[in-house]
Amino acid sequence: MINMHNLFRVLALMVFVVPVFGQGQGAVIEPCQAPAKPGATQQQAGTRASLLQVDESVPADKDVEKMLAPYSEKVRELSKVIGRLEGNLSKKGVGGGSLGYFVTNGIRAQAETKLGKPVTLAVMNVGGLRKNEISAGELKASDIFELLPFENALVALELTGTQLSQLLQVVPRDAQVGARIEFKWNDRNRAEYISAKLIDANGKEQEVDPQKIYTVVTIDYLLQVAGGPYAILKEAKSTTPLNMTLRDAIMNYVKSETAAGRPIRSAIDNRFVQIGPDPKSTETPQ
Repeated sequence: MINMHNLFRVLALMVFVVPVFGQGQGAVIEPCQAPAKPGATQQQAGTRASLLQVDESVPADKDVEKMLAPYSEKVRELSKVIGRLEGNLSKKGVGGGSLGYFVTNGIRAQAETKLGKPVTLAVMNVGGLRKNEISAGELKASDIFELLPFENALVALELTGTQLSQLLQVVPRDAQVGARIEFKWNDRNRAEYISAKLIDANGKEQEVDPQKIYTVVTIDYLLQVAGGPYAILKEAKSTTPLNMTLRDAIMNYVKSETAAGRPIRSAIDNRFVQIGPDPKSTETPQ
C-alpha cells in the first residue's frame, strides 16, 4: 500500500529520475487546465471536485505498485544516512554562508582526489545552492539532492596568475575556497572586492604570481555562461572535465569524511574578511 509518506517519496523520485538540465536551461512547464464543458460555469465545474483522504484505509492498487516497483530502490536510496552534521549549515552570509563553505570544500577535496594534485581554488555560484539550511544531525542523501538539484559537472581549468587575479575580483558574490578575500559592502548591498591572497596547504597567505599556472575547479555552468563576470574562465589555457557531477562529488565527499570518522562541521573561517561597516540594508546580501 502507498501511504502519504511513500507517496511524497515517489513524487520526489520522479523529480530526480526525469532528466534534469543545468542551471539556467529549460523552462518550467505549467500543468494545463482541463477545459470546462460548453455552457458550464466556473462554479458548476468546481462543485464536481472533492477531497480524498489518502491513508491506510485506501486499498492498495496492484497496477500502481507494479508501475512503481522499478523506482522503489531509488526512493529508498534517498533516505539513506550518509554522514553526520555538527551544527546547522546555513546559506546566510557572504560566500553562501556555511553551506557555501561546505560545498566548495567538497569540490576541492574531490577534485584533488580525481586529479591527483593540489587545487588552488574552487568556485561555486551561490545561486546553485537551492536549499537555505540543513539541520544538524543525520545527513541524508535527500539533503544533498535538495541542495544541488542540477546536473552540473566539475571541470578543472589551468589559469595564469593574471587570469586568476581577475577571477578573484568577481568571486565575492559567490562561494570559494583557496583564497582570503577582503571585501566591503557597497551602496547596492553587495560584497565588493578589495584585495585577495591565496592560502596554501599550511594556511599561509601567498601572493598571486602573474607568471605561474594555477589549477582552478568550478562547474561547467559557470564556464558555459556567455559573457558576464565569469567570462575570464573561457580564456583558460586548458580545460579538463572531471566526469563527475557536482552532486556526486559532494555525496562522495560526505561519505569519505564519514568513512574516516569525521563528521561534517558547520564552520565559517576567514576566507572572506569584511572591511568597514555592515551593509545598510537588512535584506539578505546578494
